[in-house]
Amino acid sequence: MTSPGRGYRHRHVVTLDETNLVGNVYFAHYLHWQGHCREHFLAERAPGVLAALKGGDVALVTVSCRMDFYAECFALDEVDIVMSLHATSGNRIVMDFVFRRGPVLAAQGSQTVACMRRTESGVRPAPIPEELATALAPFG
Repeated sequence: MTSPGRGYRHRHVVTLDETNLVGNVYFAHYLHWQGHCREHFLAERAPGVLAALKGGDVALVTVSCRMDFYAECFALDEVDIVMSLHATSGNRIVMDFVFRRGPVLAAQGSQTVACMRRTESGVRPAPIPEELATALAPFG
């Protein structure tokens, strides 16, 4: 995984509804937060791609994701999520995610998305939008 110092940073404050009966964060929320980080990145760094997503012309389809867990997080913890570019290939982008609660490594994961274009005959692979490739480049 890429060093967390080279990535796009997003801070999340854990809410009570993201915890389970034991009081720690339910595992699926970390995957949800990957999406939050990715969407904030698009809003800040590639707004044209976000507009194309909203317009329905472009789709970023998650084709795989994974998480490894190391330490628990709890309600009202501040979690720093760092997203970095791992690789690109064809129409696919692989991003790494590091989750820290203060200095503690809570989790790490990755996500692969495929860039697609909606056509009248269905969804088809599309090149990575130039704006997105340019926005991701400093984080690789």
